[in-house]
Amino acid sequence: MKLWNTRKGLFLTVENQVYPVPEPGLDALLRLDDLTGYLKEIVGQGSVAEQIAPEDLLAPIENQEVWAAGVTYYRSRDARMEESRDAGGGSFYDRVYSAERPELFFKATASRVSGPGQPVRIRRDAQWSVPEPEWTLLVNPRGEIVGYTIGNDMSSRDIEGENPLYLPQAKVYQGSCALGPSIRIAAEPLPPTACIELVVERNGEVAFTGSTTLAELKRDPATLVEYLFRDNIFPHGVFLMTGTGIVPGDEFTLEHGDQVRIRIDGLGELVNPVVRG
Repeated sequence: MKLWNTRKGLFLTVENQVYPVPEPGLDALLRLDDLTGYLKEIVGQGSVAEQIAPEDLLAPIENQEVWAAGVTYYRSRDARMEESRDAGGGSFYDRVYSAERPELFFKATASRVSGPGQPVRIRRDAQWSVPEPEWTLLVNPRGEIVGYTIGNDMSSRDIEGENPLYLPQAKVYQGSCALGPSIRIAAEPLPPTACIELVVERNGEVAFTGSTTLAELKRDPATLVEYLFRDNIFPHGVFLMTGTGIVPGDEFTLEHGDQVRIRIDGLGELVNPVVRG
């Protein structure tokens, strides 16, 4: 089952059939004791809607915060060490990768999140920016993982590398995050063999491509959620990005007019144009 947020309301798709969702929004759905059961009841009623138009798609978020986990893949650890070496921060990213406690940081409010086809942004004061494709968890207010989507954690690597304390500026700004195209509602996670692919297109050609699998993810999703909910509450639920295993080389930076494509097995493809400032 996949849940879609559109200009016409929420819709559910099952085996290419589209069903309108009566609940007024994602906030209300995440408060339900049995979200999966409720959605199955909708399917059982058999009220089929028209197909969803791509231009009607919105980011699948209402009042949820977006958080992110860092240094959860070996490639991410190496990239963070390389970019911050001159600032003296190289070794502690290695310690974060090996530590029991994960790195967790605030990423975005709903107003900062772009949906399918909407632009993601590179900061005006950044010279080295990259997309970070991430398997993203949807967690209800009780700390239960109820769904999965695709996330793009846009990052200003030069700002972060200058000083690790600049991480919020490198990560949190308008258009720094994209989610979509839908939410896969399922209790079970994707298999470790699920592939994550990133393609950046520039002037009709491929400027960068890379891939990884969830088998390379060091952290267990349930453990990430448990740490996130320690002494914290999320009354509307929360999205948690699980980190990236695809980091372009030092010679690559996003440019205005690029198009970012992120595909994850079982979740579809999230496509966003890139703008500066």
